[in-house]
Amino acid sequence: MTDILHWLGIATVACPIITTAILGVVLFLGYTPGERLTHRILQLGVVVGLLASFGIFTGMQLTGQYEVLIDLGVWVTIPPNYHFHIELLFDRLSVPFCALIFVLCGTIASFAHRYMHRERGYHRFFMLYSIFTLGMVTAAVAGTVETLYAGWELVGLSSVLLIGFFNDRPAPVRNGYRVWVIYRISDAALLLAAVLTHRLVGEGDFHKLLGEGVWPNEIAAISPLNAAVIGGLLLVAAAGKSALLPFCVWLPRAMEGPTPSSAVFYGALSVHLGAFLLLRVSPLFERSDYLAAAAVSLGLATAVYGYFVGRVQTDIKSVLSFASLTQVGIIVAEIGLGFRYIALVHLLGHACLRTLQFLRAPSLLLDYKIMENALGEKLPRNPSGPPTRFQVWLYRFALERGYLDEILDAGVAKPFAAFFRFLTAWETRSMNRLNGIVPTGEAAPPVVVVRVSEHAPEPQLEEAIS
Repeated sequence: MTDILHWLGIATVACPIITTAILGVVLFLGYTPGERLTHRILQLGVVVGLLASFGIFTGMQLTGQYEVLIDLGVWVTIPPNYHFHIELLFDRLSVPFCALIFVLCGTIASFAHRYMHRERGYHRFFMLYSIFTLGMVTAAVAGTVETLYAGWELVGLSSVLLIGFFNDRPAPVRNGYRVWVIYRISDAALLLAAVLTHRLVGEGDFHKLLGEGVWPNEIAAISPLNAAVIGGLLLVAAAGKSALLPFCVWLPRAMEGPTPSSAVFYGALSVHLGAFLLLRVSPLFERSDYLAAAAVSLGLATAVYGYFVGRVQTDIKSVLSFASLTQVGIIVAEIGLGFRYIALVHLLGHACLRTLQFLRAPSLLLDYKIMENALGEKLPRNPSGPPTRFQVWLYRFALERGYLDEILDAGVAKPFAAFFRFLTAWETRSMNRLNGIVPTGEAAPPVVVVRVSEHAPEPQLEEAIS
């Protein structure tokens, strides 16, 4: 039975890999298949992967073996103690989340097949969508921090490319670039946490970091200080990926992508990946009260922020994205309080609900328009009295999204940009001087000309100022 579970686990990850490889090779060779064929290739991989994940779940229930480890070996070794170790972990956390990924990716792919019909870049969309599915599955079943980082990067790359999917317009490209910058901060925090994990326990295996046992009964054996440092870095990584404070500003910018990508990324799966990471390392929160308090505070602050900002948004995608942000904040607070099963059930249920709302949004707007045309007027709204001064300030604060864009631009982006511009200008000026190139507006330095006379035995030096 153990061998069967191992093969089912390999099939779960192999299906999105094969699907991505097929679509990638076909597009690389310049062949453009029909829309129906592209959709069927993706759906076949999703269905087989879903059946494999259900098979693992059934086998775990029948055998009572609630953890299946598949070791694929060490691929890269860097002395003294750094290596790239691939290990797949199927347990009570990864299997439900993996099944959720396949269900929602298959559902949204069916919606996208009709929504993107005859859209230029249809095949490119499904290629990036397949990469996203592969990244999510890899991150969900990762047994080492290196495997998690590989899936994490695939999710970030595909997300940004789909935000800028309509690359003939300036706004999607610009907003995709802004999201990529924030993702770099998240990725840097995760990478630093991986390095510290290797330095601390000698490898990136989660069992070495979190202690022996099956989730959620793991007990971390590291010191509270180490748990606070590594957990704090992972909390920053989760905040960047899930748009928690102060990284909330990229969430409305991500709505530039097609509606199917918005549904799967920022309503269902990608926005929950940070919360999933915190669930995976949740034993660290029991080792450090400061880390747990930070997670609870960050989650509650993000929930309040998402509620107030979402109340004043004028487009339905932004309203749903900030509603998702509110629920993700509550999930993070539940993880900090130690309610692991409640947080997992909350995550699974909220992802399904938000997917339905995102996919229903376009037709809902059409239904509202039909109703208003039939009535001959706008739909009535609840009347309210004149706003107070505080309500006006609060509305303005929410409409400007807490001024986070301005704060990050003035306090982080502009100083870094000015610093790098200074370094670039200094390097250019230094290289020009070495090459004898005079900047505009500056006097040229003296030039030494050597003239060799036919009668003089020694060269004669003459200084000429040009």
